[in-house]
Amino acid sequence: MENIKKSVFKIITASGTGTGFVVQGKNHVITNYHVVAGSKTVAVEDYKKDRFVAEVVMVNPEVDLAILHIDGFKNIETDITLDDQVLITNTSKVYIHGYPFGMPYTVTEGIVSSTSQPMGGRHFLQTDAAVNPGNSGGPMLNANGNLVGVTTSKFTQADNVGFGIKHLDLIKEINDFTYTDNMYRVKCNSCDGYTEQQTEFCNNCGNDMDISIWEEFEKSHFAKFVEEALTELGMNPVLGRAGRDFWEFHQGSALIRIFVFKRDYLVATSPMNNLPKQNLGELMEYLLQDKVAPYSLGVHENKIFLSYRAHLSDIFTDYSETIKSDMKNLALKADDLDNFFMDTYGCEMAMEAKKEI
Repeated sequence: MENIKKSVFKIITASGTGTGFVVQGKNHVITNYHVVAGSKTVAVEDYKKDRFVAEVVMVNPEVDLAILHIDGFKNIETDITLDDQVLITNTSKVYIHGYPFGMPYTVTEGIVSSTSQPMGGRHFLQTDAAVNPGNSGGPMLNANGNLVGVTTSKFTQADNVGFGIKHLDLIKEINDFTYTDNMYRVKCNSCDGYTEQQTEFCNNCGNDMDISIWEEFEKSHFAKFVEEALTELGMNPVLGRAGRDFWEFHQGSALIRIFVFKRDYLVATSPMNNLPKQNLGELMEYLLQDKVAPYSLGVHENKIFLSYRAHLSDIFTDYSETIKSDMKNLALKADDLDNFFMDTYGCEMAMEAKKEI
């Protein structure tokens, strides 16, 4: 199962994170519709923390499935297989793969509690394996790497009650979707037809459709401001989104976080290096010299941070372009400084750093 993680991805949107995966013979990434709802472009992160822009090309809200396309992505290595003849029984072992709470890749183990649990007008696979927010859209596998379900939800007030979309439902969605133009399409579960344009009714059968399925979350003024700075940094801001008005991305090896603090301040910060075992006095002397203005160097929980703060009201003033430039340059500065502290003072990179794999 070690190679499975190469086929499982973190899905990152302005609303939060989820999980996606690829199956043998297919280049598309599979996830839940509710993971990408409100977004037509999302970020996909692999186990090496490399990020890619993905276009949402198909959603079926009723089944809670979505298909994503990454330009240029070729699925050349995966151990996840689809088999419509796979045997699934009560008490069969099942493994949940994903990124719970946006954390690094994890696997939890359990059994199939029910192979066909009725819920909300559909039948789901039920498991006692640990399922948490962030696991949604990830694969439920047996020991051979066969997909048995797509993790979709859990009861919030109950332990060990998680649900997955049946593998046969996913097989149908994959087989039905044959488009290659990468347009955003909504599938009508009543007639299996696809609609490209926003509408209240299916163009094929007249079934009611929720127009909100086509709508994207509106970005705040603050979000637009920050993403302009990220664009100037040379990155697609979609790759930096980690939640509503929160960004987290790597500039080189350095992790950069941008967020609102106490509703009053824009904060950009980077956890760069751990404090060294030796030369601590020399390092502290350097940190206190204030050589990195307009940024600040500080230590928290034995870790060196580079930080920047500006009052939110200032982004509406003539000072806004300076703030934008400062945010961009903090990312570049952090990527330089983490190497400086490692080479000069023997400070290991922080665990948040992106390391070569």
